Amino acid sequence: MAPLLISEAQRDVRRTYLGGFFGQLVSGVIWLAAAAVSTWGSTGTAVATLWLGGMLIFPLITLVLKASGRPAALPSGHPMAPLAMQIAFTVPLGLLVALALAVDRPDLFFPASMIIVGAHYLPFVFLYGMRLFAVLAALLASGGVALGTAVAAPASLGAWLTGAVLVVFAFLLRTSAREETHDA
Repeated sequence: MAPLLISEAQRDVRRTYLGGFFGQLVSGVIWLAAAAVSTWGSTGTAVATLWLGGMLIFPLITLVLKASGRPAALPSGHPMAPLAMQIAFTVPLGLLVALALAVDRPDLFFPASMIIVGAHYLPFVFLYGMRLFAVLAALLASGGVALGTAVAAPASLGAWLTGAVLVVFAFLLRTSAREETHDA
């Protein structure tokens, strides 16, 4: 593969993943499932739902991309592929910290997870070349801090908020990427 300019490589990422649309949508649905389990089931089962569901995000995104007729990955040898892979591993590893915290403070699992997931979106600003990911990162991280330190709320509130924010951002990111790339 011929060397690409960073802006060209970022355009490829936006085009391939439609600005992160399917990733945010799949992630949002998993967070909403965990929120529902937390609200109408148990916090422990909700923690397991988010953690296990989080492990399935990449395979589910790949499946949805294939089902939509879009490429399921960047071309072989694409310079952004290693960065995308590295970013993908930050959340499952970070969630181990949230799981450890949840042993003594289950009410802090979702706020801690919000901070971890929010921080994981910061490198997406470079990967996709989209500043909108910085807004997503700030909303999730600051929401996690607020829920973990200042706001008395049910344990499930962080999961409901995160799920809703991710679904909304799926559509915002898709719109932004389509406008920039003129992709259908």
